[in-house]
This record gives sequence, structure tokens and C-alpha cells, in this order.
Amino acid sequence: MPKAIKLTDVEIAKARTLIWEYYGAHGRAFSWRQTSDPYHIFVSEVMLQQTQTATVEKKYGPFIEKFPSFAALAEAPFAEILPLWRGLGYNRRALALHKSAQIVATQYGGLLPDKPELLDKLPGIGPATAASICAFAFNKPTVFIETNIRTVFITLFGGSRTEIADKELMPFIEAALDRENPRHWYYALMDYGVMLKKELPNPSRRSKHYTRQSQFEGSERQIRGMILKAATIKGTFSFEDLCSCIDREPERIRRNLEELCSEGFLRRINDQFSL
Repeated sequence: MPKAIKLTDVEIAKARTLIWEYYGAHGRAFSWRQTSDPYHIFVSEVMLQQTQTATVEKKYGPFIEKFPSFAALAEAPFAEILPLWRGLGYNRRALALHKSAQIVATQYGGLLPDKPELLDKLPGIGPATAASICAFAFNKPTVFIETNIRTVFITLFGGSRTEIADKELMPFIEAALDRENPRHWYYALMDYGVMLKKELPNPSRRSKHYTRQSQFEGSERQIRGMILKAATIKGTFSFEDLCSCIDREPERIRRNLEELCSEGFLRRINDQFSL
């Protein structure tokens, strides 16, 4: 049985100093870090789920400019939202973001709740994202883990171990948390984790939760993206229209088209489809 990770207060204090010093010299400047607007931060956190920061940087500004508030996003037709989301991938997040904006606008008067247990109930927002939004939007000392934070604690305190579970790391993340400034502490942790990933050979493999991302080319996810791209260009279209412009098996196109309708991405009237 692997030896449990144990840390002293001195070790945690040294790590905190190391990370703060690195952040002071090399902290990354993203536009969503220059604001405490809960709506802006909510949008950025949803965009950053499974998408690289360099890609989000390009999409975040135009999205906020087009939809500057929960109310503006809630009132917009999804057909206007999807084109601005294109390139971020995982289009379910765009639909969930739209639904979340509608809930915040109608149930909370356009003001984002500052409690993780309420945020967790919004579409597409799990416990970790709910906690991160509270930290970044409201500077609350919530405790959460994501890929870069995981890398920091595995690298600094995991020794030579592999198969390290997140539940082992969470107490140390909580112990190391700067409760006076959690927002910037988590920025610092993430930036240090990004550096470690550049310096070390794939430290994420030492996590018990490590999985390889499935290949996009030829996947069902790619076909879904092709259908939604065609929808934004064509407006209204038939199944036959899709088959003429998407070079994939008709049965796979039909299956994904039906799923997109059932999930609320597309509407169907007789044999015509639209966003």
C-alpha cells in the first residue's frame, strides 16, 4: 500500500513562499484576471473548461462585448451565441452557459449567487467550477482542484508516487490556501502548475485520475461540430443538405442530428432543422 502524503506546517509555508515568488515574477496577465465582475468571470470559467487559455483569450473579449451581462446573454437567441463560441469546442458548454444565464436573470435578478452550493445547481457547473467561480468572482476561500493545481501538489509533495488521488491532495490544498487573498493565490498556483508542465515530462500521469483525451478527428464530437457549423451558415436545412456538405456516413450524421435536437441545440419543423 502506498505511503500516505504527510506535510508539516513548515513545508507548506515554504511551498507558499515559492509559489508567491514565482507568481510575482512570472504571473500571467489575462483579461479575465483584470476584473472582479461575476458575469465576466463566470463566462471565462465556463470557457476555460477543457479549452486552452490561448484559445479562450481570442474568444473571451468579443463574447463579452456582444453579450455584456447575464440579461443580454439570456435574451439572445442561441443562433447568435453559437457563432461566437465556435473554436472553443465542446458546444454543450455554450448551451449550458445560455441556460445558466437565463436562470440567473430570472431567478436571481441578474446577480450571480456567491454560494458554491447554488452555483453547483446551474447547468454545466460542477462542484470544482462552482468553487473556482466563488474564489475568482467573490474572493472567497473555497477549496477546489483542477489540472494545474493537481500538478503543483503532486510534484512538490508526491515524492516518487503514482496513482495519487485527488482526495489525498485536497487537505493540503486547503491547508496551503491563502485565505486573505484566495483569488490571486489560485492564479499563482495555476501559473506555477503551467510552468511545471513545461519543465517536467507530463506530471499529470502521476494522478489516479489521468486519462488521455480522445481523438477528435473522425469522432462523433467532430460530426456534431460539423452539423452545428452548417446550421450557423445555412440557417434552415434538411438532412439531405447536411449529407451533401458533410463527408461522413449518413447514418452517423442522422444519429448526431437527432441527438442535437433532443439536447436542445436544434429545432425541427417537419423535415427542416434550425438553431
